[in-house]
Amino acid sequence: MFDTLRTLCTLSSVSGDEKTVRDCIIEEIKDYCEYKVDALGNILFEKKGKKRTANRVMLDAHMDEVGIIITDIEENGFLRFNTVGGIEKECLLFSRVIFKNKTTGVIGNRPIHLLSAEEAKKLPLVDNMYIDIGAKDKESALKRVAPGDTAVLCGDYIESGDLILSKALDDRVGCAVLINLIKNYDEYDFCGSFSTMEEVGCIGARTAAFSLSPDFALVLEGTTASDIGDTPPSKEICCVGEGVAVSFMDRGTLYDRELYSIAINDKSIKKQTKRGTTGANNSAGIHLSKEGIRTLALSVPTRYIHSASSVCSKEDIISMYKSTEYMISAINKL
Repeated sequence: MFDTLRTLCTLSSVSGDEKTVRDCIIEEIKDYCEYKVDALGNILFEKKGKKRTANRVMLDAHMDEVGIIITDIEENGFLRFNTVGGIEKECLLFSRVIFKNKTTGVIGNRPIHLLSAEEAKKLPLVDNMYIDIGAKDKESALKRVAPGDTAVLCGDYIESGDLILSKALDDRVGCAVLINLIKNYDEYDFCGSFSTMEEVGCIGARTAAFSLSPDFALVLEGTTASDIGDTPPSKEICCVGEGVAVSFMDRGTLYDRELYSIAINDKSIKKQTKRGTTGANNSAGIHLSKEGIRTLALSVPTRYIHSASSVCSKEDIISMYKSTEYMISAINKL
């Protein structure tokens, strides 16, 4: 599973341009399930198990990652851009970016010694940043990059003991777990989606849920861990290394109470409550589909999420895998 995760994290698929990751996933799952690609680029699959299901269960993990999109190219060859998905400004300044054609650049801004005292106290606006790809002018820049092209922050995949450091852990962790389930879990039937455009509003998951029409859904996701620095315990939300995080509420969903209770009260697998109601994920779109779908999110706690060097725990990923197996079986006994 971790070899798969490494491969997925090294690929780049900004929201709306998920083909690279999609092609990789299809190669992994094509011999283990029936699948199709829908109009929005979601992979929709059906996995047969030993037992037919009393309740149709959908699993979802999103393929896309945050990034930047080029909006204009100036006469001096600098690229103007906007963000795709939620990236903190602190993560952008002086970061390296890479485009699909391997063009690389650095996000720049006026150097600090040219700022006024008041300007130096503030983070720069994205509108004031630019990307320097080393082009001498607009004409030479256009030979390598065009408006509408997307790029991701450069970040290597590194394993350090139990920790994984990489870009795009949100949500390549969910994709890796879902691939592994398709290959190895065979007790009950289940269906699901590797979905597109989660980072810009859970767009792909909405149509995927409509097509698959499940009774229940489990969303496999990375979520913000704040167990760092001087953060008080009441604000930590969830902690790396303490198991998969189970949500009761976030900004997009009030989760099914029975599913939450089943998941959190199982003591056979290490897990934790996501303490707080921040963030959102594909559950927000899935649970409102058709007549309504009973939904639960299982999340891997991730420090420095949406950066080039986000951090999560291998044990938490294993906990997500085991918890998902458990929940598929438990739902089919309701």
